[in-house]
Amino acid sequence: MKRFERLEQIRRMDPYREASEIYRLMSAYEFPWDVTRALELALYRTYAVPGIGRLLAETAELTDRSQKRYDDTALLLDAVVEHGFASEQGRTAIRRINQMHRSYDIGNDDMRYVLCTFVVTPKRWIDAYGWRRLSRHETIASAVHYRTLGRHMGIRDIPESYEEFESCLDAYEEAHFGWDEGGRRVADATLDLMTSWYPRPLAPVLRTAIFALLDDSLLRAFRYTPPSPATRAWVRRAVRLRGRAVRLMPPRRGPHYARQNWEIKGYPDGYRLEELGTRPVPGVRGCPVRHVGGPAAE
Repeated sequence: MKRFERLEQIRRMDPYREASEIYRLMSAYEFPWDVTRALELALYRTYAVPGIGRLLAETAELTDRSQKRYDDTALLLDAVVEHGFASEQGRTAIRRINQMHRSYDIGNDDMRYVLCTFVVTPKRWIDAYGWRRLSRHETIASAVHYRTLGRHMGIRDIPESYEEFESCLDAYEEAHFGWDEGGRRVADATLDLMTSWYPRPLAPVLRTAIFALLDDSLLRAFRYTPPSPATRAWVRRAVRLRGRAVRLMPPRRGPHYARQNWEIKGYPDGYRLEELGTRPVPGVRGCPVRHVGGPAAE
């Protein structure tokens, strides 16, 4: 297979009717590393919305059990990508996601914003650092795939197109990004988790590199000290060079899913989708009332 042969295949597909298959080809074959990094950044962005960051801190899932929460989120979302919405695995994953979200007081606007990050952040990352930019087919398919996920989660007023997802995300961040002590605790815990995957002496360098990849609005919201312009330029150039190197490599012949990521540490003996995630108990910290986003489909 030639380097651009799979892109040619994607361009022959219908980005609306075959959206999830295009998204699977994009995320598991064309850009598995980039999509993983982008979705990590997407979740990181959500902490800068005080209502979201505060709730995540109250549940203690991302501060006390960071690795498990990271693993479960990646595995549940990717089960839908790997197996499809209509599969038993896909339905089980969505059921668990909905059961968790219904246990918390999460407004529809916050849920929709999180969905927007899953659409917009990967495109922006790949266009900046990937071995090629996303095609229009992939951009449309990504929006359609996550619109479908949003409907299964009972989210209302979901944007119709990628451009609407992008406008919704930018407007929400401009209106809501801000300081919150709980959000900062979650952000710090996530940084500690990411640096824990590498030898300890590298932690300061890795933290600086992560800060260099964050935009100024995120750094301000968390009150992190921005890296120097030279550091930011060097780090971003290094990530772009990684993309150029991938472009010269043979195309991937087999899929790479989130369950194959070496960052998934919590299930060396395997896992069952129906057992992933949290099971909040009403009245316990971080579990005040039912989800208020409306009824969710399974």
